[in-house]
Amino acid sequence: LSPQKYYPPDFDPAKIPKLKLPKDRQYVVRLMAPFNMRCKTCGEYIYKGKKFNARKETVQNEVYLGLPIFRFYIKCTRCLAEITFKTDPENTDYTMEHGATRNFQAEKLLEEEEKRMQKEREEEELNNPMKVLENRTKDSKLEMEVLENLQELKELNQRQANVDFEAMLKQYKELEEEQRRKEQE
Repeated sequence: LSPQKYYPPDFDPAKIPKLKLPKDRQYVVRLMAPFNMRCKTCGEYIYKGKKFNARKETVQNEVYLGLPIFRFYIKCTRCLAEITFKTDPENTDYTMEHGATRNFQAEKLLEEEEKRMQKEREEEELNNPMKVLENRTKDSKLEMEVLENLQELKELNQRQANVDFEAMLKQYKELEEEQRRKEQE
């Protein structure tokens, strides 16, 4: 209780009515575009990092491991068409809903390909014990090649490091002095 205000002795804070706000209430937030996208209506490119005043709402009946999923509504900078996207906590990313198309992302495709390859390898290894051995030998061969290449690079660097800069500078100074003497003569 605040000392600046008078509270009568019969005051009960529990009797103050609570505000009944709807669950799907929208808030206005300031955010940046999370990825490059292109508006479907006018073809305007909206680049990652462009700032927008967006409406944010919690998506009903959608959670990921107890985390709420949010939906954002933004307007295209040229034609004012509505664009919506959602948070995607599973992939720590955002998913495009409608109003625009997401531009090509090579990194995301590469990550998905790596995940798929890893899954395939694990499934193969579960069924075939010989495959486990083959993969292990392949990995060790690859590791040995990498170590050999690293050793070669180290040797190359050492060969180049054997150049004596002090001797070179000394020789250069001697040549300069000789030239000065010749000019003076």
